[in-house]
Amino acid sequence: MASASEGRAVAVVDCGTNSTRLLIATVQDGRVLAFLRRTIITRLGAGVDGSGHLSDDGIGRVMHALEDYVGHWRAAGIVDVAVCATSAVRDAANADRFAERVGDVAGVAPVVLSGSVEAALTFAGATAGDVRRRVVCDIGGGSTELIVGAGAPAHRTSLQLGSVRLRERHLRHDPPTPDEYAALVTAIDAVLQDELPVYAATDDTPLVAVAGTATTLAAVAQDVAESEVDRIDGLVLPARQLARVIEDLAWLPARERLSHPAIVPGREDVVVAGGLLLSRILACLGFDAVEIRVADLLDGVALRLAAGAWPPATPKSSLPAGGRWDENGEPSPVTPA
Repeated sequence: MASASEGRAVAVVDCGTNSTRLLIATVQDGRVLAFLRRTIITRLGAGVDGSGHLSDDGIGRVMHALEDYVGHWRAAGIVDVAVCATSAVRDAANADRFAERVGDVAGVAPVVLSGSVEAALTFAGATAGDVRRRVVCDIGGGSTELIVGAGAPAHRTSLQLGSVRLRERHLRHDPPTPDEYAALVTAIDAVLQDELPVYAATDDTPLVAVAGTATTLAAVAQDVAESEVDRIDGLVLPARQLARVIEDLAWLPARERLSHPAIVPGREDVVVAGGLLLSRILACLGFDAVEIRVADLLDGVALRLAAGAWPPATPKSSLPAGGRWDENGEPSPVTPA
């Protein structure tokens, strides 16, 4: 790791609906220099859309991933650590129990991000140093964030659309039936039509897409393994090529999708739903291409953490403290349902 004179070393964990991710990096002069990125598919949000609760199995999978991540940041001597949670935990009635378990394992109280703040942090991570008007899309397992701005977010929204949520609602067969496929497209379009004006393309600048759905599809398109995802950072993928990749995957059984080295176990059953969502976002907003960025929410949190603008680590004895960001971007106590 870099010394203090070369930047501030931080570790950030995102407990998402489909995966639990780690970033270890140094932050210097407003730049995030990644030392390690790691993703483990944990499917925390499985069934939350229907039950309203995080399952014991899902929580257990996240805790197992966290145990691994704690070893990485402790080995690197990092003390500046942030753990955040997004859509699945936002929607769960037992979020307090999840916060307790995270604190027990990581020694850090998780911060439950509102959709609005998640969007703003994602924009900061994905567009750092880019002052052009950009529209950023972050497709998660439970929600999708859209953000537009030039150097800073001007408008942002969080949609109740995500790869896990859409697969559970609409794609009940493996592979999906043509009727399920068409119904999913109709459901996506019905939500997106209200988002058109402010996020619509205004020139030939591509949409920026971050997170697992986008990077996986780009890696499939370029025949790149998941372990080499940095090779597709900055790739501009035409909308037509993206649509062909999705069509090639859609009618395969999920287990056969795993034959591609870019598709890891746990993503094979949701990549088509997530891909259709990305493709429909491009079409409905009028974009001809998508630019893939590896930097995302994790990098946005790293910037805030390094600047001292993140809630400090909470002692284990104070749990379950946790916290969430309000719509103004200020921390407040977590008050789960």
